[in-house]
Amino acid sequence: MKTKYLLPLAAVATAALLPGLGLAQEAAEAAEEVVAGTPAEHTSYILTTLLFLVGGFLVFWMAAGFAMLEAGLVRSKNVTMQLTKNIALFSIAAIMYWLVGFGIMYPADWMIEGWLGPFFAITSLEPVGVAAADTALDYASVGSDFFFQLMFCATTASIVSGTLAERMKLWPFLVFVVVLTGFIYPIEASWQWGGGWLSEAGFSDFAGSTLVHAAGGFAALAGALILGPRIGKYSKDGKVHPMPGSNLALATLGTFILWLGWFGFNGGSQLAMGTVGDVADVSRIFANTNMAAAAGAIGALILTQIMYGKVDLTMVLNGALAGLVSITAGPLDPSLFGALWIGAIGGVIVVLTVPLLDRIKIDDVVGAIPVHLIAGFWGTLAVPFYTEGTSFGTQILGFASIGAFVFVTSLIVWVILKAIMGLRVSEEAEINGLDVSELGMEAYPDFTKG
Repeated sequence: MKTKYLLPLAAVATAALLPGLGLAQEAAEAAEEVVAGTPAEHTSYILTTLLFLVGGFLVFWMAAGFAMLEAGLVRSKNVTMQLTKNIALFSIAAIMYWLVGFGIMYPADWMIEGWLGPFFAITSLEPVGVAAADTALDYASVGSDFFFQLMFCATTASIVSGTLAERMKLWPFLVFVVVLTGFIYPIEASWQWGGGWLSEAGFSDFAGSTLVHAAGGFAALAGALILGPRIGKYSKDGKVHPMPGSNLALATLGTFILWLGWFGFNGGSQLAMGTVGDVADVSRIFANTNMAAAAGAIGALILTQIMYGKVDLTMVLNGALAGLVSITAGPLDPSLFGALWIGAIGGVIVVLTVPLLDRIKIDDVVGAIPVHLIAGFWGTLAVPFYTEGTSFGTQILGFASIGAFVFVTSLIVWVILKAIMGLRVSEEAEINGLDVSELGMEAYPDFTKG
């Protein structure tokens, strides 16, 4: 007897042994659902679901990478605050994306066609073991899709945290995360990934150079403009005073964690693993993602040596991340050489734009704006070099429209929060450190503050 019939027969037999309990019909329906679809459809469903789950927990691990990177690049008196923000923002994102975000981003029926989906469309995950309705399987489980997409939402919020470090109150930041993850990100992401107007226009962003990274960068930029720089960062005569991070070992660890997580970020965005071609594409994405990161690090390493006479580790770390952001919009189509030069330009962008921000007195503590916003623009613009059917005009349109929406809405939210709650801690609290003033605990209680 073929094994594919064993489970349905077992279900029917179980129902027969439980007469009078009303289970026979349920068991028969379950048996029909088990055999729905062909064996090939079963395999495709399983493998694509597995891709979403593995990719999702790799992207989840990026939350640890952001936490470690930020903990290493802020001063020791502010480390606990950054760790608190990172675990809190991920938790808020998980709840808000379930509550409203997923329904807005992937609406069953458009509220405003192509622009905005229905609010409060609470996600219902199908029961374990029930494959799909009627006679065919969906391409993956709803639970795995929701889990995977949630991680991208949380990543967008993580980008904002580092830019605004060392001078912002905890609760206004968390309120902003509620709005960002529940509404701002899902709305703009629906324009592309939800089948909205940008998707119809031909815009292409494979894994989110614009939708995730630049969006987070624009939200961070709006916050930095409203919040202002840290005390003592810029003098009246225009000089920039470096404020070295507390632990470059943690920052380096965070970068490697992000590098690892990015394989899930880009590879999982293939959204299918049911065929030989899909698996080959995932492997190609992995290889290109890795090459771009390596090239970004080397580009930053060489350029800092040329410009400053010494290699700057923080620039090299951000160079690797900028290479990753740069390849994210189109990690499938380039050759390995293509991934190399795209990533290398990302690394160069960081080295050139970090001092530019300082010249205009925008205080970005961890360099998130150059890495995610500027390199995100470059990665989005690079797509037409290798991807057929895309144009530079459409790519610029997509970046500009998403950037304008996220920046303006974020700016409005920041202004409202400033008026209602206040954004900055007091001067005394900033000087003493947010760990003690806001949380009453220190990451390094035995160390001298600095």
